[in-house]
Amino acid sequence: MLAIQLPSDIEKRLEVLAKATGRTKTYYAREAILEHLEDLEDIYLAEQTLERLRRGEETTHSLDDVERELGLAN
Repeated sequence: MLAIQLPSDIEKRLEVLAKATGRTKTYYAREAILEHLEDLEDIYLAEQTLERLRRGEETTHSLDDVERELGLAN
């Protein structure tokens, strides 16, 4: 169960959309969350990785090095 408070203008837009389409506000809130949750997770993980790189706890490898290591280089 999740309860959220939205600014009144967003709440009104959601209400208008729900009435116009015959769906519930909950339906559209769920759809919006599902649509963007993966992007938010990716951003969070990328930020964590960047911080580890800055602290020297993570390393990077060039494509050329990886291809050479895997025997894929020409």
